Amino acid sequence: MRYISTRGHAPALGFSDTLLAGLASDGGLYVPERWPVLPGVRPGASYASVAAGVVGAFAGDDLEPELLERLCREAYGSFRHPAVCPLVQLDADEWLLELFHGPTLAFKDLALQLVGRLFEHVLSERDERITVLVATSGDTGSAAISGLASCSRAQIIVLYPDGRVSDVQRRQMTTVDAPNVHCVAVEGTFDDCQGIVKELFADAALRERAGLAAMNSINWARIAAQVAYYAWATASLGDRGLVFAVPTGNFGNVLSGWVARASGMPLERLVIGSNANDILPRLLESGRLETRGVVPTLSPSMDIQISSNLERLLFELYGRDPERTASELASFAQAGSLSLDATAHAAVRELFEAATLDDEATLEAMRAEYHRSGTLLDPHTAVGLTAGRRRKAARDTPLVALATAHPAKFPEAVERATGISPALPPALSDLHERPEHTERAPAETDAVRRLVERIAAS
Repeated sequence: MRYISTRGHAPALGFSDTLLAGLASDGGLYVPERWPVLPGVRPGASYASVAAGVVGAFAGDDLEPELLERLCREAYGSFRHPAVCPLVQLDADEWLLELFHGPTLAFKDLALQLVGRLFEHVLSERDERITVLVATSGDTGSAAISGLASCSRAQIIVLYPDGRVSDVQRRQMTTVDAPNVHCVAVEGTFDDCQGIVKELFADAALRERAGLAAMNSINWARIAAQVAYYAWATASLGDRGLVFAVPTGNFGNVLSGWVARASGMPLERLVIGSNANDILPRLLESGRLETRGVVPTLSPSMDIQISSNLERLLFELYGRDPERTASELASFAQAGSLSLDATAHAAVRELFEAATLDDEATLEAMRAEYHRSGTLLDPHTAVGLTAGRRRKAARDTPLVALATAHPAKFPEAVERATGISPALPPALSDLHERPEHTERAPAETDAVRRLVERIAAS
């Protein structure tokens, strides 16, 4: 299995090299040279076994099946629910897929507990060290830290937008007292953090000196690991076509559903849930991708305008033409907009649709579901579930809404909607008493470059 860049000027790599590279050297994102066929799921298979089979399909000959089985058992062995990501039925043909039973209470754990172990294995085999640089809108940072905090071969630097993540999200990052963990509050938005990361990865000399690596969903291993829960849910509900509703910011989670379908899964439709930062719903409606200012909302992990993983989908919509992909994205970076042609617009609308909820609609969705079923939803999950219920196509197809975060990660919003203040799980019950460790930086690439150089050299 080989991986190629969406921009066409980076060398093709195997899975392990793609894992360590993260972003391609030409600024593009890696995708498989061809789509594999996902293995069947045997009845009664554990989640770890399903994940090992799915990731193995993308790893090819790079990783032995027995190794992947062991790493997956280790990755998911500490999850609080024995099913790892249980399906909870809300209605006759409607389920929540709970992806928040990992150590940091968010769906990112499903990928990053495994990716951290993959890093540890590959780095040990090669006797190498890396500096992982991560931008987070709230959940990736803590999940990446949790996945790597005990990895002696990696320093991890997490950039988060100051004042734009929840208190719980911030403390899950800044209270980790490990010598290889470095949290940085950037005076800007997530898009600023993500832009800085991409610029630093584009600095070939810095990448070489610091051994830069990525755990954002620009890293293909993240996408591959997330495909597993689409396969798990589909097998659990009878291997039939399903509609998946996904609260979406950086497009990685919903792209994993697209990848599952491209790899043979009978997924029928993907519904994007968006908050006021509605660049993706506008794209689906008009065929025009156009940035606006980032608006702070009750669902901060979706407070994003520039969705990195959209590049992978554009590459496919443009017939895997790297020159066109690079040209269109260069124009988008300069002008803040691009327009799909009629063929590409029709292709994306064939599988995707979207709905937008502002904060008041989000609170009402949380309130209504609590009164209807007694279920507490975090604001992101409420957006996704409501978007799925509003879908226009595939109305008779069963709906699976991805529950992407534990409600206790956003207690203020949940209490405002329902009057209930959700408690953190026992392992995090003292989170608000733990001391915090963080640095501050302006939203300037050079300032963060100096910080990265200092940490990598330590």
